[in-house]
Amino acid sequence: MTTDPADVAVVILAAGLGTRMKSDRAKVLHEIHGKPMISYVVDTARAVAGNQLVIVVGHQAEQVKRTVADQADVLYAHQHEQLGTGHAVMCAMPILPEAARHVVILCGDVPLLRKTTLRRFVEEHRFPNRTLSVLAARVNNPKGYGRIIKAPDGTVTGIVEEADATQAQKSINIVNTGIYCVDRHFLTFALEQIQADNAQGEYYLTDIVNIAHREGMNIGVTIGNDPDEFIGINSREQLKAVEQLMK
Repeated sequence: MTTDPADVAVVILAAGLGTRMKSDRAKVLHEIHGKPMISYVVDTARAVAGNQLVIVVGHQAEQVKRTVADQADVLYAHQHEQLGTGHAVMCAMPILPEAARHVVILCGDVPLLRKTTLRRFVEEHRFPNRTLSVLAARVNNPKGYGRIIKAPDGTVTGIVEEADATQAQKSINIVNTGIYCVDRHFLTFALEQIQADNAQGEYYLTDIVNIAHREGMNIGVTIGNDPDEFIGINSREQLKAVEQLMK
C-alpha cells in the first residue's frame, strides 16, 4: 500500500514567535545550513499530501509566506491570537482542501522528520482504518514530554502531560511527538468539544485523543524508529544540536 495524496491534507503549525529563541524573527524562519526550518517541514509534508498543505501563520506571516512561496503552492490560515495548538488547527479547518479525508498535523519546528517516517505513519493510519493516530517516540529520558497512556489491552486511552502525570505515568517512555493523523469528520467534531479550561487558557490538541477514547474510536500509535527525528526547536541550543545532527 502507498499513500494517496488526493485524500490527505497536512496542517503545519507555524504561527508562534518562539520567545526562547531570543530573537525578533519568527521561530520557523530560523535557518539550518542556510535553509529556514519551515522549508524542511514543507518538503517532508509534500511527500504525503502534494500541494494539499495548509500553513497556520501568525507572527511575521508575510515573511513565512514569502519563504514558502517558491517551494509549494499552499493555503494559509491566520491565527491572530495564539490560543494553543487546538486553536491553531481550528483556524485551518475552514480552508482544508475539500477532497481531504485524512488530516496530518505537524509542527513547523521539526526539520529532522523524514519523508519515509511520515509516509509509514499515514499508511498505518489509513489502511487499518483508524480514526486517529499518534506518532510517538521511545526515549530513554521522557522528562518533559506528554506520555502515551494505554489500557491493559494495549488500546490508547489518552495523553498525559508531564505536569499532570502520576509517578507511575512518569515512568512511561513512549512519548507524544505532537504529530497526528486524524479522520477529518472526527477532527471537526473533536475540535468543537475542546475546552480552554486550564491554567494557560489554551485549547490543547492533545485533548482530541481523550475525546476519541471517550467516543470509542479506533486510536493507533506508530512509534518512530529514531527519536532524534522529532526534536522540536525551541531554543538556540536546540537549533545548534539539530544543525549538528543534520550534518
